[in-house]
Amino acid sequence: MMTKRVKMRTLLIGGGITLFFLVLVGRIFFLQVVQGDFWHDKAVKQWSTSKVLRSERGAITDRNGKELAVDSPAYAVVVEPSIIDKRGTADDVVSILQQKLGVSESKLREMVTRKYQKDGDTYKKGDYSVWVEVRPQGWKIDGDLKAEIESSIAQVREAKGLDKSTDIGIVFDDQIKRFYPQHTLAANVLGYIDKEGNPKYGIESYWDEQLKGVDGKIDFLRDAKGVELPEGKSQVTLPKNGSDIQLTLDGTIQYYAEQAAKKAYEEYKPKSISVIAADPNTMDILAMVNMPTFDPNDYADYADDLANFTNLAVTGSYEPGSTFKIVTLSAAVQEGKFDPNASYQSGSIRIGRSTVHDINGGWGPTTYLDGVKHSSNVAFVKLGYEMVGTKKLTDYIKNFGFGEKTGIQLPGELKGTMSVNEKSPLINQAAITFGHNVAVTPIQQIAAISAVANGGHLLEPHIVKSVSNPQTGEVDIKNDVKKIRDVITPETAKAVSGYLEQVVSDQKIGTGRHAYIPGYRVAGKTGTAEKTGDKDASGNAYSKSRSVVSFVAYAPADDPKIAVFFMIDEPNDPKAGGGSAAAPYVKEIISQTLEYMGVPKQFSDTDIQAETENASTGDTLLKVTAPNLKTMNIEDAKSKLLEEGIAYEQVGAGAKVLEQYPAESSAMYAGQKIYLLTEDKETMKVPDLTGLALRDAVDILTLMDVSISTKGSGYVASQKLKTDAEGRRVVVLTLKSAKVTVTGVDDPESSDGSTGGEAVPDDTEDAITGSEESAGTEDIPAQPPADPAPESEAAPLN
Repeated sequence: MMTKRVKMRTLLIGGGITLFFLVLVGRIFFLQVVQGDFWHDKAVKQWSTSKVLRSERGAITDRNGKELAVDSPAYAVVVEPSIIDKRGTADDVVSILQQKLGVSESKLREMVTRKYQKDGDTYKKGDYSVWVEVRPQGWKIDGDLKAEIESSIAQVREAKGLDKSTDIGIVFDDQIKRFYPQHTLAANVLGYIDKEGNPKYGIESYWDEQLKGVDGKIDFLRDAKGVELPEGKSQVTLPKNGSDIQLTLDGTIQYYAEQAAKKAYEEYKPKSISVIAADPNTMDILAMVNMPTFDPNDYADYADDLANFTNLAVTGSYEPGSTFKIVTLSAAVQEGKFDPNASYQSGSIRIGRSTVHDINGGWGPTTYLDGVKHSSNVAFVKLGYEMVGTKKLTDYIKNFGFGEKTGIQLPGELKGTMSVNEKSPLINQAAITFGHNVAVTPIQQIAAISAVANGGHLLEPHIVKSVSNPQTGEVDIKNDVKKIRDVITPETAKAVSGYLEQVVSDQKIGTGRHAYIPGYRVAGKTGTAEKTGDKDASGNAYSKSRSVVSFVAYAPADDPKIAVFFMIDEPNDPKAGGGSAAAPYVKEIISQTLEYMGVPKQFSDTDIQAETENASTGDTLLKVTAPNLKTMNIEDAKSKLLEEGIAYEQVGAGAKVLEQYPAESSAMYAGQKIYLLTEDKETMKVPDLTGLALRDAVDILTLMDVSISTKGSGYVASQKLKTDAEGRRVVVLTLKSAKVTVTGVDDPESSDGSTGGEAVPDDTEDAITGSEESAGTEDIPAQPPADPAPESEAAPLN
């Protein structure tokens, strides 16, 4: 009986085990075979992870490759409450970050004790957090600040006897941030990238599609601890970096313009200042400045005043005043209505029921050429309103580009307004001849004056030179010269240039005389426009205390290389005018730029001296004295020279001035360059001298105690470094004529050889009286030729 029960129990147990294994095998078969693909995919998903491969935003450089905006390594400061609790380092972490980042103690205390679970604004009990970013102060800090924090962490480890690798609860997360290595230089042109990665203003915003890249990623398999499986497959999608953008701006000319604008801003404390410098032959924008400005690296410090970020060169419009008379003069010359020797009665002219006045009652009977020099309103009313006529004049105004956008590649460009026609009130028709009842932008102004300078061609201004692929170096976009239309004939342009040159060169009555540069021919025009406001008792809508003063010029007048527009909006001096306030700063920019470009002076020192001695004003201030710069820090020396309006060139890459030429107290003419030697002349490389006048090259080489041998005459075209029998360095200079050096065109006539005032009121021209209303418009907020490669290595002139 017992044997049968045992057998039965054995059979039951065995059958149960067998059934279990059958079910298990069936289940395994179902999972492995029937649902195998489903569970395999699910497992792969659990094992798989990915990591973002960040792309780099394209760099922005000036025309010479100087970096203006680049991506650079950055770091986010992170606290680890779980580690801090374990190590007992809360007080140390709070102290370090409070000192280095300026975060309040209460905020840091909350961060270092933060828990996982959050209920509203408070954290419930639970495990300590493992990762808390210190924002915004600790977000995207630079390497220098990171190093300071790491040094403080090392001190805590040493004080507590911890190993050098021990984590005290502060770590860093690698990131990328946008860095602007030149700081405020061209800030209003560039714009900035905020910490969230959003482009704001300027090039960064307008060209965002080209600049931004596409992130890549890497997919790989990992174990439960997150460690990559060595035999696991991985798939990489490479990031695509953004395109690089090269601007037409020249960093050196931009610096000259910014320094001039800064000085004017400090002197006149205006609402704003706008400056544009351009090559009139190509309409490459060489400098574009706005004051006030900001540092894109610290944009948050300027957030209280949005005017800091505005680029008024394209987003601001205003009544131009007398700089607009260039259009009226061009129209009169083109139509054959301008006789420079013909006379008219200055002082005032009746237009309907209104009267237009010249400043200070005028100058009696005078010639139209003198009227241009005086910037006489009456002269231009007679030329534009009476002789040319409103219909033709407004056609010229439109042809010069006013009332339409220029197409500059920057955001927010305005087109201005030009609403006067033959049906407008008579006083409005008359006033437009001298820059009232029209609103223009600075970029329109520089394009218009450049059309006169370059022979009558209105060109499209551009600020982007090229857009290229950083991986291949291929150029995707290249902006060449683009002519919109011809506005006047070359003959008219030449004649108008001659008249505008006399506005500057006539040191007795020329309103632009403060822009005169010894040795160069400068053409220019002043502008002083009262701004509209509440009408006074007589019905006049123009304010006597609020004005826009400006000056526009180009040089050399007969072969322009640079055109500059300089505008000061609401200077604090009600007597300030375009001639007295803006012209001197244009002079400073042009003189420095022409020297920098290597454009030779058109008059010799002897000619300038004779002109100085014979000038009716007896002005002896054309000479300046070289300051003592020896032993000075190079940056301090540069600042001193810029403050005194003296052009300079750094020879060598040192930090201190060792020698200078001209020497201390030597006589210098305005615009002459001073050379600063900053390296040991016995060991430094000979700088690249191509494009320099022989005299300048001799000065530099003499300063370095280097012997000289020359071939030809004129300006340095190439150089070769040799060593004589006694081991001394000798530089052989090949010289060519000024024409060949500047234009690059061979001169068949060249051959080689071997050689061892009187007080004058400014142009506040906007006097209109009468019962007829006069509407106004309120403001709305060459490069030198390529140098031949020398046969020996040459150090650059910085």
